[in-house]
Amino acid sequence: MMQTAIDKLRELRALHEDGLLSRQEFDSRKNAILDAAYPADAPADAPAEAPARAGTEIGLMATQEVGPAHRRYRLERLIAQGGMGEVWQATDLATHAELGHSAQVALKILPPRLTENSLHAKLLIEEAARARQLAHQHIVRVYDWAQDPATGSYFIIMECLDGEDLDTLLARAGRLDVGRALDVLAPVAAALDYAWERHHLVHRDIKPANVFLARGGDVKLLDFGIAARARAGGLALEAPASSGTTGYRAPEASGAGGVPDRGLDVYAVAVMLYQMLTGALPAGADPARPDALNDAQWTVLRAGFAQDPGQRPASVTELLARLWAAPAVDEAPRADTAAIDRERAEQAARELAARKLAQAQAEAAAKAQLERQRREQERAAKAAAEAARAARKEALRQQLLERRAAEAEKARLEREEAQRKLVQAKAAAAYIAEQKRARLEEAARAQAVLTQLIPTPTSPVADTEGVLRDRFLGGDAKGPELVLLPTGRFQMGSPEHERKIAMAAGSQPAWLARELPQHWVGIEKPIAMGRYPVTVGEWRVFVASTGWRPSGETEWDTPGFAQTDRHPVVGVNWFDAIRYVRWLSEATGKSYRLPSEAEWEYACRAGTKTAFSFGDTITTDQANYDGNFTYNGGPRGEYRRGTTPVGTFPANPWGLFDMHGNVWEWVQDVVHDNYDGAPLDGSAWEEGGDQARRVLRGGSWLYNPRYLRSALRNGFSAALSNDIVGFRIVRDLM
Repeated sequence: MMQTAIDKLRELRALHEDGLLSRQEFDSRKNAILDAAYPADAPADAPAEAPARAGTEIGLMATQEVGPAHRRYRLERLIAQGGMGEVWQATDLATHAELGHSAQVALKILPPRLTENSLHAKLLIEEAARARQLAHQHIVRVYDWAQDPATGSYFIIMECLDGEDLDTLLARAGRLDVGRALDVLAPVAAALDYAWERHHLVHRDIKPANVFLARGGDVKLLDFGIAARARAGGLALEAPASSGTTGYRAPEASGAGGVPDRGLDVYAVAVMLYQMLTGALPAGADPARPDALNDAQWTVLRAGFAQDPGQRPASVTELLARLWAAPAVDEAPRADTAAIDRERAEQAARELAARKLAQAQAEAAAKAQLERQRREQERAAKAAAEAARAARKEALRQQLLERRAAEAEKARLEREEAQRKLVQAKAAAAYIAEQKRARLEEAARAQAVLTQLIPTPTSPVADTEGVLRDRFLGGDAKGPELVLLPTGRFQMGSPEHERKIAMAAGSQPAWLARELPQHWVGIEKPIAMGRYPVTVGEWRVFVASTGWRPSGETEWDTPGFAQTDRHPVVGVNWFDAIRYVRWLSEATGKSYRLPSEAEWEYACRAGTKTAFSFGDTITTDQANYDGNFTYNGGPRGEYRRGTTPVGTFPANPWGLFDMHGNVWEWVQDVVHDNYDGAPLDGSAWEEGGDQARRVLRGGSWLYNPRYLRSALRNGFSAALSNDIVGFRIVRDLM
């Protein structure tokens, strides 16, 4: 514990020295770490490894900031605390444009002891990735995951809810009537149906603490953390056999292996309904019938938590439907007139109570309707204000365009002198002739170099555009299209004026520091680079030849948006990309590999020094990115919500397509914080750094335009894959 506290304090001091923490914040968080490591009530001779007191392991407090340098959250209040850590309401300190959700979030913070080994950390990442896919009105929204560098704690960023969970309601009310209980469980059934039908997920931990009753009447299902996916081949994620909560866990959940079944959730909901009606869990093999249920309803509920899964309803929706459809209790025979009078009085009282309940429900519904109307009016007013701002902006833009057009027309009229037109025409003709001659000479030189490097008559040669394709050995199939790149030198990284523009567009200083120092790099060895990112069709040939199987959540052939064989492949991690280039080298007899980070930026810039290869701004007519955002005065554009076919947008000056946007591209290099000590000869930098992560370049369809700059550097775990990352190949020519 002493060493852990020392490491945390060192990291905390580094954040303070970098200007990311004030002195007050540093002192506050330092004291919290010391309190956790050395409890005030511990005896002087206590062993160094004695466990910390409950609630002090993480050492969090209100107003404290957590998270990495570029994504900070300020803790506001502790919502819940337990064996799996703490849940805090927090303020997202990043901009709304950066992350795309509201400022108030909930952070589920796990203590470091639960993520000390890589398996636990991997399970947390997989939980967050799986939960992000669940987009349903009755499932709490999960945004992302992160790690706090000062405490070492991992946390999941979730939707912030206002209300209470069902466990708290039952503790206060004791029990609920049948109608209220079924109303609460109906949204839970809808959420479970969605998780099964859309993602084949079984929750496996249904209990009152995981059912949240938000203010306004919404019901949210929480914590898909141990949810399991059913596939033909078994589980997508192997969770512990004991997953779930005692009392709500079905008998078959303890067994090893097997495909998860919806009967697990049916059992848990039936037990929870019994608890809602009686205030206690069912006791023993033959629990007593709740007073609120008649015999027919009791038969249905008992089937829900039957020991044999085959006797349970097929889903929670079917369980609730059977309860609603169960016949009412038969009226008892009348003993005498007095008994009849008493029963009539009781019936009148029940009817009066029912009318009062209906009136209260109607009033609540009317109140909810008024609240919805108020929210809709606010949204409409906000939309109208936004439309008015957009209209004013468009009017000003049109005025500027008209003024520029008038100035251009005036200048054109002033240049209509015959002599100047003649000089310009001659100069233009000479320029075109010179450019044509230079292109022909460059193509001839490239062809001559290629002929020397690949002299056999059966080897492929570059066409007049400099495009090369290698044939597979023993067949007519060909590899990806390649473009010959000239050798030369360039300045790698970003200049100061570009970083200022990027900060104005929302970039964080810590991100921009990765692009420093700007330095000269020489690309001395001739290479050919993939004209496009590797496509779905090209990957399909690799899969058929090698029998490769995916290891991540994203399916490369069905990633969640429409694609053809001409779209860039996604759903492949860095190791998959390495397998592909090795296979392609064996199939063609040539030397293929991933580009180094320096080679990638050299090819992306294509001799330019601007933020993008076509200037200092960008539009969605030039690349595929989230057009809801702009960069350096550029216009808003289209957000396509997925990849586009390769070659859809114009190529850069060297004939390479999609170097900006569409998909992030793996390169060979290990992630480093900056360029201090980087190679100057264009080779990959694989020593030191974060060996578990590899560099990504180029931006993607999901990201803002500032991430598409030629100089921008990103990094990602080499073992993970998703629907925004692909790769491009390089072939050595000597």
